[in-house]
Amino acid sequence: MTLHEAMEKVLVDAGRPLKAGELAEHIKTLDLYRKRDGSPLQPDQVRARARKYPHLFAQAAGAIALASWRDWEQVVPAEPSPLSDAPVPRPAAGTDQSPIKSPGLAAALLEPSAFRSAGTIDLEVPVRPGLYAIRVRDRDALPEPFKGHSELRGHDLLYIGVAGQSLNRRLLGQELRAQGHGTLFRSLGALLGYRPRAGSLVDKGNTKNYQFAPDDSQAIIEWINANLLVNWVEFSGAYRVEETALIKTHLPLLNLQGNPAAIPELSALRAECVRIANVPTG
Repeated sequence: MTLHEAMEKVLVDAGRPLKAGELAEHIKTLDLYRKRDGSPLQPDQVRARARKYPHLFAQAAGAIALASWRDWEQVVPAEPSPLSDAPVPRPAAGTDQSPIKSPGLAAALLEPSAFRSAGTIDLEVPVRPGLYAIRVRDRDALPEPFKGHSELRGHDLLYIGVAGQSLNRRLLGQELRAQGHGTLFRSLGALLGYRPRAGSLVDKGNTKNYQFAPDDSQAIIEWINANLLVNWVEFSGAYRVEETALIKTHLPLLNLQGNPAAIPELSALRAECVRIANVPTG
């Protein structure tokens, strides 16, 4: 990856302008670019690269932004508060930055005090449709590079999802307890280093819904119970519209579909799991 590609990636993930020193530090932390001589990346080199590519970057008030962002100079570069709707610029090119359709619904779903430990909710999750949000209690529990991405985005929000029929079935059963095909559960297992059994999806109708061995699934559940916080709101309206707007606004770490800041490392880990599960054995 070139330096300007690394700068673009960091800015997209951050969703806001950054000082040259911040950009350099994030690039080093995520190990996105290394100088040929092995010396540390310096802020002056970041500024020089931004000047060299004016069609990609804009500079003002001591900060660097993507040239595609609009009116970004009016925003004071500052860390957004966790799960806030702070007025930071978002990447415009190629994305539809849909506003939150129901601000009250979003506020209720993401209210920090409403989140509960994933290990205590089994008897509370309703058998009704709704939206759910999942946070990590301490981002130090995340392996790299995901911890670094979380720090860069300035929040601990991992995932936003919908349950079209039953929160109990989708959120509790599939996402947190491995009872079915939970998208988040598969992602968590992959980033925690677990892999499906080789060839387990050979001759199966669905070649992507890999599962982990029972002992591994139990270990993932124990990690979930110890490290994740969960909240939900019952909702039977246009939940897909709400989910899409929430993902585009808050950029949860582990949402891939519809996320303008989807993490490529997560896609690569999931692809590796799919490959393993589809390799014939014997």
